Amino acid sequence: MKSIKLSILTLITIFAFSCKNEAQTNSKQEAIKNAEPVEVASTEHEARAYFASGCFWCVESIYESVVGVKEVISGYSGGHTKNPTYEASNTGRTGHAEAVEVIYDPTIIDFATLIDVYYGSQDPTQVNGQGPDHGSQYRSIIFFQNDVQKQIIMKKKALLEKSLNQKVAAEVLPFQKFWIAEDYHQDYKKHHPNNSYIQNVSVPRTNAFKKKFPKLLKENQ
Repeated sequence: MKSIKLSILTLITIFAFSCKNEAQTNSKQEAIKNAEPVEVASTEHEARAYFASGCFWCVESIYESVVGVKEVISGYSGGHTKNPTYEASNTGRTGHAEAVEVIYDPTIIDFATLIDVYYGSQDPTQVNGQGPDHGSQYRSIIFFQNDVQKQIIMKKKALLEKSLNQKVAAEVLPFQKFWIAEDYHQDYKKHHPNNSYIQNVSVPRTNAFKKKFPKLLKENQ
């Protein structure tokens, strides 16, 4: 499936701007930006966080390598339509981005560190995509569930912008709902290690992250 993405990269790029305008500036999408965040139930040893940062195959692989992370699920979030599918989200018209649900133990890793992982595993200045994946469905978004999380995100974003002397592209949105992606997307890197996209994009991106954060890796514990 990812090979299809790469083969129609030019077409996706052409649609990116028109889809961005429709998906990210219509009234329903604008309402999401000002909505009250939905807080997901948590326990002492299990909480959930939500991130979008390009292809969810890549992001899933990165977070699954992090100590304290129990599970990562690929899906869609940030849009204004119900029950989004892979095909629908890839039009850019649903407002959704490919996203992940990170299930973690907050006694081992905290939300602030997950934000460090987020920014440290992408090009934070790339707008509407990561690497070869372009379009609003691949845009970077950090979702907050309460004001404490929002303040953590905004502080780290401001510090990063100051360090880079550039604007950080990631949107900061109140979490509303996470829609689980189709079964074949889950643990894609694990089940399809020889896929050309995995070999040429996902693996290098994951390895680059690992070099930056060796102390956070499960394999080094």
